[in-house]
Amino acid sequence: MALDQSFVGRSYPPTDPYEVGREKIREFAEAVGDSHPAYIDREAAEALGYPDVIAPPTFVFSIAFKAAGQVTGDPQLGLDYNQVVHGDQKFAYTRPVRAGDRLSVTTTIEAIRSMAGNDILDVRADVHDEANEHVVTASIKLVARAPEES
Repeated sequence: MALDQSFVGRSYPPTDPYEVGREKIREFAEAVGDSHPAYIDREAAEALGYPDVIAPPTFVFSIAFKAAGQVTGDPQLGLDYNQVVHGDQKFAYTRPVRAGDRLSVTTTIEAIRSMAGNDILDVRADVHDEANEHVVTASIKLVARAPEES
């Protein structure tokens, strides 16, 4: 069943702030195999001009994807999340995510289209810090696979 096109442009309320911790950054960098010193050593980050350690570029995906749950869990949208696969992601940074940031995410449905019986949903996740300054926009593409015919 095709998703309701009237949802294009709909925004969802900002999430509660997520506090970025040094240990979370270190764990993430380790998990993705990125040993850049600015991710684990405050002095290395300061030498690059940052006030604290910074996060690898894809770190923000975890909080952006969680925020996109407002979209995928909206019963009025009619998305069958059991059929969803992650299609793509992109990031547009204003500045790196830093330890100590308290980030909130506002999600917006950018586009809905159908292709070969699949629904493709583009979600924009705008991430702001406590001062409401833009940090990064994550673009998430979700594909709701067409039900298998029996």
